[in-house]
Amino acid sequence: MPTEPPDAGERVHESLQILDPQAVRRWSRLCADVLGRARAEIDALNVFPVPDGDTGTNLHLTMLSAAEALDGLPQDADAESTWRTLAQGALLGARGNSGVIVSQALRGMAEVLKHAKGGGRDLREGLVRAAEMARKAVARPVEGTVLSVLSAVAGAVEDASDELAEVARKAAVAARGALGRTTGQLDVLARNGVVDAGAAGLTVIMESLAAVVTDSYADRYDVPAPAAKFEPEVARGPGYEVMYLLEAGEDAVAGLREELDGLGDSLVVVGGDGLWNVHVHVDDAGAAIEAGMRAGRPYRLKVVYLEAPARTHRAGDGRGVVAVAAGDGIARLFREAGAVVVRREPGSSPSLAAVLAAIREAGTEVVVLPNDTGVNAVAVAAAEIAREEGVVVSVLPTKGTVQGLAALAVHDPLRRFDDDVVAMTDTAGHTRHGHVWVADREAMTSAGMCRPGDVLGVIDGDVALIGSAVEDIAVEITSRMLSVSSELVTLIMGVDADARLARAVKDHLDAVRPDIEVVAYEGGQGGYPLLIGVE
Repeated sequence: MPTEPPDAGERVHESLQILDPQAVRRWSRLCADVLGRARAEIDALNVFPVPDGDTGTNLHLTMLSAAEALDGLPQDADAESTWRTLAQGALLGARGNSGVIVSQALRGMAEVLKHAKGGGRDLREGLVRAAEMARKAVARPVEGTVLSVLSAVAGAVEDASDELAEVARKAAVAARGALGRTTGQLDVLARNGVVDAGAAGLTVIMESLAAVVTDSYADRYDVPAPAAKFEPEVARGPGYEVMYLLEAGEDAVAGLREELDGLGDSLVVVGGDGLWNVHVHVDDAGAAIEAGMRAGRPYRLKVVYLEAPARTHRAGDGRGVVAVAAGDGIARLFREAGAVVVRREPGSSPSLAAVLAAIREAGTEVVVLPNDTGVNAVAVAAAEIAREEGVVVSVLPTKGTVQGLAALAVHDPLRRFDDDVVAMTDTAGHTRHGHVWVADREAMTSAGMCRPGDVLGVIDGDVALIGSAVEDIAVEITSRMLSVSSELVTLIMGVDADARLARAVKDHLDAVRPDIEVVAYEGGQGGYPLLIGVE
């Protein structure tokens, strides 16, 4: 545990009168340091809500994220910037149930203190606000947890004076007392003879605050050891812990909370101003992630398998590739090349369950080819779940069908997995992708305004050309995609495309670039008369 600086004995300890930005920085760094040293002891207490032994580690990482965010600020940053950054850093780095709750408590303190001088009255109001916001963020609050300690702190400081040091000391003493009471408040803690792990971490945070304010650092911040050696109980709750950051509005998040509450337990949603941290325990991880996708844009997805033996899934053997396909002909091409195929309709994404099932079927080392930017989030989420089940998975950033086909063409199951992934990624990255599309609505594009019936030529995701004839646009777009080093053009025909379309492109290339090989396939995709790949 942290000790006083070497010259501490020569100093006169003076309490702060104001919790200024520099003191906030020292507090955040001390919390990260102390929790880093105590994390193994706190992990050993972790039996609730599941005995996964990571609460100390999660709290350490949460506070470390906050401290590192503050390190990025100028040294003369004001209180508003400092508190806002502290809260944002904790939100972005929050891990696990307790880490997410603590990040919300810091947000509550920040709401008060970012516009205040930082005196005793301000800290008191900030701690009260922290307890209120943290409790509201938890769908089903349980006593004997970090919430109980926050409530005890808020109650203790309400009758404190306006002296900053007194408020900080009362907060620390109240946290320590409430920590000892958690054992008797929750049956699972009493059965195992432990205090709550999250509450222990919060107590360290409160005692670190008092240390910074009073300039009096303890040789050790005590983490009560289990009363007796115990065997963690087998988890009987949901099988997965799902966490993600979410960009969404408050109305959408309100609906998400209700939906996730019906799917599982240990639900905590914290944040605001369009950015949220979501944590829930569920049996259907895919449903929890898809709920987030309906609410907004989830990212930094993390799915942890909570070690319920009955929920294990047997993966296929060996190396495999999963490819997402938007047409029957495209699906056939991928299957013939040896991939496990997940079908989707144009303009939509496959379900997470379908992608996960395909990964399990494909093998123990699997490359996933989303083949569309919109499918990537689902593929990443499915990969996270599969990794928790022991499958080695890599999701390649293929943005189009032609990139997926190019990557699969160089797939070699006899290579080391990492080398195979590098080769496939490199090939996909060097494959330009384009398509021809007939507009069904008026819109402003990078090539100008288009109207229903206009033919659009798209290169690498951007509209490059607008015209009226499908064949003319196809020929022009293909020509623009070529370079002096191009060797192969792949054409994939849509479900309603005229057979003359591919012939027109091939005839043009035969005339102007006879050195280039042209191959054409029936893809059967809807929406796009022609997909084009250039390698």
